[in-house]
Amino acid sequence: MRKILYVIIVLFLVMALGFVLFPSRKNQAAPIEQLKVDIAKPSPTPVPEKPLEAQVDPNPYVQLLLNEYQLFISKAILSGKAPGAAVAIVRDSSIIFLQGFGLRESGTGDSINVNSVFRLGSVSKCFAAALTGTLVKDQVLRWDDKVTHYLPNFKLKFKANTDSLSIRHVLSHTIGLPYHAFTNMVEERVPLDTLLIRLQDLDLIGLPGKVYSYQNVGYSIIEKVVQSATGKLYEAALTEKLFQPLHMQNASASYVGIIGNANVALPHHFTKRGWRPTAISDTYYNVAPAGGINASIADMGLWLKAMLGTRPDVLPSETLNDILTPRIKAISKNRNFSRWKRTKASYYAMGWRVLTFKNDTLDYHGGYVNGYRTEVALDRKNKMAICVMINAAGNLADQSIPQFFAIRSRYIHLIDTWEKQNESLLAKR
Repeated sequence: MRKILYVIIVLFLVMALGFVLFPSRKNQAAPIEQLKVDIAKPSPTPVPEKPLEAQVDPNPYVQLLLNEYQLFISKAILSGKAPGAAVAIVRDSSIIFLQGFGLRESGTGDSINVNSVFRLGSVSKCFAAALTGTLVKDQVLRWDDKVTHYLPNFKLKFKANTDSLSIRHVLSHTIGLPYHAFTNMVEERVPLDTLLIRLQDLDLIGLPGKVYSYQNVGYSIIEKVVQSATGKLYEAALTEKLFQPLHMQNASASYVGIIGNANVALPHHFTKRGWRPTAISDTYYNVAPAGGINASIADMGLWLKAMLGTRPDVLPSETLNDILTPRIKAISKNRNFSRWKRTKASYYAMGWRVLTFKNDTLDYHGGYVNGYRTEVALDRKNKMAICVMINAAGNLADQSIPQFFAIRSRYIHLIDTWEKQNESLLAKR
C-alpha cells in the first residue's frame, strides 16, 4: 500500500511539474499556426505607385493647343527627325500633358513611356541652383557666402578673385574663367578634384560678377561646397532635398543611376541607314552639377510644378525669385525663339537663362550630352511650363520650345476669354 501511495505521489508531482515547464497544446497552437502563416505568406512587396498621369484641363482651348502641339511632335518623330521624345506640360498646379513618343531604341518595339529615363545634360544646372536654394532656405549656407569659407584650399590664379568668389558667382557663370574652361578634360573623364586644382593655373578674364563666361568645371565648384556644408555627397543631397520630396522616382545623378535602370531611352546618332542606338557614356558625371542628372518626363513634370511655385515647402517663392532673377547679360544660342517673337534681351540668372520679349519673360535652359537633348522653359506670368526630352541631337530640340509658345500665341486670347467667362465654374474646382 505504501509503495502504491508513493507511486501516486511521484506521478502527481511529475504531472504538476510538466504543467509548469511545458505549456499546453492549446497555448502552443497560436504561435505554431502563426509561424505557418508567416512561412506560407511572406510579407507582401510594396505595391508600386500608380503611374503619373496628366490631368484634363477644363479649358477647351487649352486642349486645342495641346492637340496641335502633340501633332507637331508626332509628325517630327514619324518623319525621322528623332527616334523618340517625351513631353511634359504644366499649367497652374497641374500636369496637363505627359506623353512619350517613338522608341527607346530604334529597330525595336520598345516605346518611350512617361518613366523612360533620359540624360538632362546642362539642364542639370537648373537642379544645382534649386538644391542650393533649398540649403539657403534651411540656413545651411547663403548665396553670398565665399567659396573659400567652405573650400579653404580652393584657389584661382589671383588672390583677389579667389577671396571675392561667392556661391552666387559660381551659379551665374561669372567666376571670371575663360569660356568652357577645361571642358575638353571633362570629356577625358578627369576627376573633379583634379580639375578644380588646375583652375589656379588659368588666366582670368575678369573679376567675379563682372563677366559672363559659360562653365562646366567652374560651375561644379558647387558640388564641393554642398558636400562641405552638408557633410553629404552631392547626389545624396539632391535626393534628400529634391528628388524624394518631389517624388521624382527615376531621378539620379550618376552613371550607375542610369545604367541600372531597365527603362532607359538610349542615345542615337544618325547614319546613312537612319538612327542607330549608341552606348550610354559615363562622361560628364564627373561634373554632376553641370551635366550629370538623369530623369524621366514624369520626374520633370513634377519638378516643373515645383518651379511654378506649387511646392513652397521645397521651393518657396523667395527661393524661386532668388534663382530666377537675372544676374548678367548672356546671349542665348537658340535662334528659333524668333519663330514665336523676337527677344529684346537675354540674361543668365542662377542655373537658368532669362529671355525677355516685348510683353513676356521666359526662363529657359537647354542641355546636350551623349546624344541626348533636353529643353525646359517656364512662363511664370501665365503659369505654364514645358519640358521636352529627345534621345538624339537635331533640329527638333531647337524648335520644340519656340514652337510650343508660337502655337500658344494663337490660342492665348481664346484661352483667357474662356477663363473670364467661366470664373465661377473654375472656382468650384
